[in-house]
Amino acid sequence: MDAERLIGTRSRVAVLGAGGTIAMAPGQGAGVLPRLDADALLQAVPGLEAVAEVTAEDLSVVPGPHMDLTAVIHIRDAADRALAAGAHGVVITQGTDTIEETAFALELLHADEAPVVVTGALRHPALPGADGPANLLDAVRVAADREAGGRGVLVVLNATAHAAARVTKAHTSRPDAFASWPGPLAEVSESRVLWAAPPAVHRATAAEACREPAAVALIAAGLGDDGRLLPGLAAAGYQGLVIDALGGGHLPPRMAERLDAVCADMPVVVASRCRAGATLHETYAYPGGELDLARRGALTAGWLTAPKARVALSLLVGAGASRGEIREFFEAYGGG
Repeated sequence: MDAERLIGTRSRVAVLGAGGTIAMAPGQGAGVLPRLDADALLQAVPGLEAVAEVTAEDLSVVPGPHMDLTAVIHIRDAADRALAAGAHGVVITQGTDTIEETAFALELLHADEAPVVVTGALRHPALPGADGPANLLDAVRVAADREAGGRGVLVVLNATAHAAARVTKAHTSRPDAFASWPGPLAEVSESRVLWAAPPAVHRATAAEACREPAAVALIAAGLGDDGRLLPGLAAAGYQGLVIDALGGGHLPPRMAERLDAVCADMPVVVASRCRAGATLHETYAYPGGELDLARRGALTAGWLTAPKARVALSLLVGAGASRGEIREFFEAYGGG
């Protein structure tokens, strides 16, 4: 983080609103819709002014499933502008359905070491026990904390800070829905942010240069799957493939047989549908095992989940990364 941003005793935090449950309110009929702007979110948080000097900017008011990588690039650009204008950190509010993907995309796109924090809510403001105000307060605390820089993009909900590369939404609706393997980076207790480890070194990647994400398919493997969808991917316009595979990164044999042609057309990355542990490298040689898939030209995602691997591959291919650069990227996450 630039030394200039550390001058003074009160941090400046920019809050960028991008919709989600945290910004929803009842409409004319049943259900809730995104309606609240960033200023309204800040007004619902008591004590926020004692934590930091906070500004608000609206980027969009959409539900999480409506986000895409182009929107994430625009969010990155807005975060960069806020930091260039003097903010110490940035908080982004959005829908939780896609936070694990958008936060990781921001991590790959964001070159500055200043803290960027993504938060949201599981209970909308009209429900008893709405968690949005507490999550936003904690997110601002983390973004304003002088130890938050250099840790990459963080996801903060339920008084817990997670690394963007490791966080997953593990429950559909509970306030403690988010988890990460092997554990969170920090907890917010009272007015303090308690870090579990020192910052890691930020690693620049080819993905930072992406302006137009590539079309990358995500296909889940299942019991006895024959992979009949795979041959049509290139004709459909896809430029890459991520497979959410079985166990340590394995496929049924008939599905594996179809990978040779796909790997010749586009980069293929195999992830594990298990939510903890990394893909294997050198144990199983049977048809569809990781040694067989590597021989056919597939890469492995390491400990990245399939949705995160898809985000990375889309940005890497969109940035014009070579096959070698793509392999090097996934090697840093235990795959390759």
